[in-house]
Amino acid sequence: MGVRLMVVDDHRLHAEALASALKLRGHRVLAAAAPVAGAADLVVSRAPEVCLLGTSRPAEPGVFDPVVRIRRERPQTAVVVLGPVPSPRGIAAAFAAGAAGYVRHDERIEGVERALVKARAGESAVAPQLLQAAFAELLHPAAQPDDEGQRLLRLLTPREAEVLVRVAEGEDTRGIAAGMAIAPSTARTHVQRVLMKLGVGSRLEAAALAARTGLLDRVPAPAGVGGGAGVGSLGGVGGVGLGGASAARG
Repeated sequence: MGVRLMVVDDHRLHAEALASALKLRGHRVLAAAAPVAGAADLVVSRAPEVCLLGTSRPAEPGVFDPVVRIRRERPQTAVVVLGPVPSPRGIAAAFAAGAAGYVRHDERIEGVERALVKARAGESAVAPQLLQAAFAELLHPAAQPDDEGQRLLRLLTPREAEVLVRVAEGEDTRGIAAGMAIAPSTARTHVQRVLMKLGVGSRLEAAALAARTGLLDRVPAPAGVGGGAGVGSLGGVGGVGLGGASAARG
């Protein structure tokens, strides 16, 4: 039995061409539309079994926000992303958002069709080698020159960036104050500002976010801080975790 689906792509011609090919193969296409940003509204109103979402920029921040909304408001609809390869970061982002599958842009129509059927059945619709690349990216995200870490770093003053490194190394408020030759109350204020700017509620969350986004790799280790500021230095996070609930208080 054919799949009841909709096709959304940033390029309407791509969406319409793929929709026509799938119709010829017996599938029921409820809509062929553009751009991807409007996918969630269409899914909620049309209720397809599968949404085929095409994008040429899978690694761009926010491109899979519609997938997140679809999974929240219409969880019965499976989303299969049609995107470029190689793009392990984009594949990882698609699955992190809740996509059920990822198919290469240059995949034959038979491959797209198989992915739709598998997604409708609740199965993962992705080639093993692509899934392996996605898992590797999720577990060990590669730092990019203009990624989220760079954006977050621009929010912090040099002083606050140093505080963040010390937090990631597990220093408490007194340790931060001594290392930076400032009063404990000033150190506490710096920590609170860092948490506020990063949008997190504890020192542990701040350290984890900084490591995950590669932010720490962009900040030189302050004098007196051992091990460097990279992800590998986050053995200190264990110490942070002990005070996670009282992070802002130090």
